[in-house]
Amino acid sequence: MSTRASPTTIRQPVRSVGLGDGRALPLLTVVAGLLLLWYVAAVWLNAPQLVDRYEREGVAWTTDRLVRDAYAMERPVLPAPHQILAELDRTVLRTPISSNRSLVYHAWVTLSSALLGFAFGTGLGIGLAVGIVHVPTLDRSLMPWIIASQTIPILAIAPMIVVVLASIGVTGLLPKALISSYLSFFPVAIGMVKGLRSPDPLQLDLMRTWNATGAQVLWRLRFPAALPFLFASLKVAVAISLVGAIVGELPTGAQAGLGARLLTGSYYGQTIQIWSALVMASLLAALAVAVVGLAERLVLWRMGGATGY
Repeated sequence: MSTRASPTTIRQPVRSVGLGDGRALPLLTVVAGLLLLWYVAAVWLNAPQLVDRYEREGVAWTTDRLVRDAYAMERPVLPAPHQILAELDRTVLRTPISSNRSLVYHAWVTLSSALLGFAFGTGLGIGLAVGIVHVPTLDRSLMPWIIASQTIPILAIAPMIVVVLASIGVTGLLPKALISSYLSFFPVAIGMVKGLRSPDPLQLDLMRTWNATGAQVLWRLRFPAALPFLFASLKVAVAISLVGAIVGELPTGAQAGLGARLLTGSYYGQTIQIWSALVMASLLAALAVAVVGLAERLVLWRMGGATGY
């Protein structure tokens, strides 16, 4: 009599997938904590004005009323997050994009000069890095000046750039783009110098045994090795170029752009307008960094490398 063995079933442990397995839960926890602190700070900073008004008007007040009024002030010292969201809803979703009251319109004005400056800065940074790596004299003479250039406060040099260019008839987009490029070229230059020097000496010796020219070494070895460094630098550069564009709008008295919104908000004490412009600038920076990150993944995938995601 033959016995038939029953098949054994190997059960794999089921792994539950939740928010804690990735980066969502820590991110949401930090955001929730920041929002809680923001609401508490809004009451704390707005309360002195409200208490003073209550005393002048002889109005009896309670803590509950103080909190409600602190979150509903027209010109608060620190607006609550829901007030900023309401302002964004009004100026982004409910206002035509072509209107000068639209925050999208002002964001595009700033973004256009930032992207132009980012392009200028990226080209300048890559060109300087190639020269520094291949010409020892430039390495010894130019690199210290590149580093020293970033010790000059941008708030000090921006008005000079605007005034000098305006004296020769150059106004509008270009002065702001130059200020953005002044900030954005530095991380690209430093990152590319590090990246172009990253190949192993054995790889460089192998290229020499193949009688490769300097241009072939650059394009076949150095530049592919420098791509991770380049994209890391581009993420910093594209974000800081937005800062340069906003700073470039401040001394010009611009009528359009996020910098202009900050100026008009400070003139008339519209703190909600100021904070909404700052939130829009941060969203633009996050979007620009995400686009650079997407380009990095596509380029590395095209080259057959690991994307890290």
